[in-house]
Amino acid sequence: MTEPIGLTALEHALDELIGRVSSLRAARTAYPGELVQTLDAALAELDTATDLLAAAKAELSRGQRRQGSRQGGGSQRELKLLRQVFRMFPVPVIVLDGGGVIRRINSETSRLLGSPDGFLVGRSFPLLVDVPRRAAFRSHLTRVLQTGQSAAFETRLTHQGRTHVAQLSLTRLTMPGEAQHMVAAVVLPMQVQLPEPGSSRPELSDASLLMMAAKRQELLSRMAALLLDEESLRRPVALPRTARLLAGEWADWVIGDVVRDGLPRRSVVVGPKDQPIGELVRLVERADPAAGPVVAQVLDQGSGVVHEMVEDESLLGSSLEGPLLTAMGAGSLVCVPIGAEGSIRGALTLVRSHDRPPYTLADLGLLQEIGAHLGLALSAQDRFHDRSQAAEALTASVVPRALPNIPGFEAAAIYHQGASVGAEFYDVFPVKGGWGFSLGGAVGSGEEAASVSAMVRGGLRVLSVWEDDPDQAMRKVNEALVAQRSGMFVMAVTGYVRGRRIRLSSAGHHPAALVQQDGSVRFASGGGVPLGIADGAETAVEEIELAPGQTLVFYSEGLISSRGEHGEPYGEERLADVLARSVEQTPATVVKTIEEDRHGFAGGRIWDEIVVLALKVA
Repeated sequence: MTEPIGLTALEHALDELIGRVSSLRAARTAYPGELVQTLDAALAELDTATDLLAAAKAELSRGQRRQGSRQGGGSQRELKLLRQVFRMFPVPVIVLDGGGVIRRINSETSRLLGSPDGFLVGRSFPLLVDVPRRAAFRSHLTRVLQTGQSAAFETRLTHQGRTHVAQLSLTRLTMPGEAQHMVAAVVLPMQVQLPEPGSSRPELSDASLLMMAAKRQELLSRMAALLLDEESLRRPVALPRTARLLAGEWADWVIGDVVRDGLPRRSVVVGPKDQPIGELVRLVERADPAAGPVVAQVLDQGSGVVHEMVEDESLLGSSLEGPLLTAMGAGSLVCVPIGAEGSIRGALTLVRSHDRPPYTLADLGLLQEIGAHLGLALSAQDRFHDRSQAAEALTASVVPRALPNIPGFEAAAIYHQGASVGAEFYDVFPVKGGWGFSLGGAVGSGEEAASVSAMVRGGLRVLSVWEDDPDQAMRKVNEALVAQRSGMFVMAVTGYVRGRRIRLSSAGHHPAALVQQDGSVRFASGGGVPLGIADGAETAVEEIELAPGQTLVFYSEGLISSRGEHGEPYGEERLADVLARSVEQTPATVVKTIEEDRHGFAGGRIWDEIVVLALKVA
């Protein structure tokens, strides 16, 4: 039936076809054991539908050639009728141009694929074809266009998360007003039940919409917890953790590109976990993100884009094997900036395969918010890193890298940094005829306190070159600190060791603990006025001569002020008990024992810096 037929006969044949197709649907439901016979009959009706389309084409072409008045109102009536016939055709029909771009679809096609009417118009039909069968489809399409001979074959169509195994029939058309041939593609699904004629496209229920909103909110909550985690600040793990969180439920592929030295660099690639695609992952990792138009667009414009259906498979660039998106089986894609306008740190790209629902504008909005949060986390990570480096530099200025050997003595020390850049210091250094040491800290915390402590430590060390008496060195450091008018004061102790005799000068520091050989513990005098309060402030001077086996222990405010479970302070009495049990231990063991006891007492919590220095006669 390829010759032109009258419109009345065409309408009658179409009505009969609709009736027969309805009967076949009913038979498939009523007699599931007879599917083979039903399928054979459906394929026969597919041939009939193809012939009807060809006849409609011939009638349309004949109408164009009519003269006189028939070129006016009559011709328009025929065109209107044929459009109505096309829209109401009982099987999915798609009109393609020579490049495979969808030019028209009927209502049955929209219901089958689950797309809004007109959504697919202007998009490439091969993108609906399962990736392994696209090349074969293009070959069939070219043959039909060149020879005019129809082609029928089985293929798979994928859209909106549904896969249809279908019999596809292609027929060449000559459309009025079109210089080039068109192709009518008739689709007969073989494994998917077609909606009944007149049924509307299923919409999401209120419950489904509510569930989707809840899932998006849950993702934002999980993302916030991830990015605010301290580990995400201390180490460069924010982007990899984000990619792993998004992979699976939200994407088959997650790609993170970060701008360094003005150019995007591929930083993270997470692929599907259920496929052996190690080589493909490496291929995506090696690709230059600057060669991907979608990444360049997002970085340039500072706003995200969503491709509900990937039409240009070169959006992420290509390799020697072809476009990356082709190898990845991409069906839908969204790319958002990492960071906010004016501070774009990179781009985050998510890709879904053809057999999953496409990304929507709602997904784009959600992922743009995540990208903005991720950008803030990366900026905070940089600032934390800079501050950590500054803190490490300050720490290096207030504690020695290692204790030197002190002739006739064993020495050991511990230093634990507190919750912020602290102000405690200790030092051991050579002096005329012996060795010197110092211990102390500015009252306060932060970079300013640390810098003041570093100045005091350095001053005591430098003045020891000229001063034989540690008290004179302490007083001169006090004068310098008062002159600085920093508004901060420092509690410190310094001592010079000559033989077994130790001369101490204390400026408001806690008294040292002396551990006797019999296990008893007594405390030195300590005292004095802290440095930086007033010129000529009194210091406390004391001399101690150590006997063999005795240990002298110095400690910071952070140790004895540590709090237990019920808020009680660690205190000097508990310290004395610990020292009494360590009477025969080496200084290294003594400071380790103190450290472990304080850790257990405070539950591992450290707010202020902790310094312990132990000296024992060898």
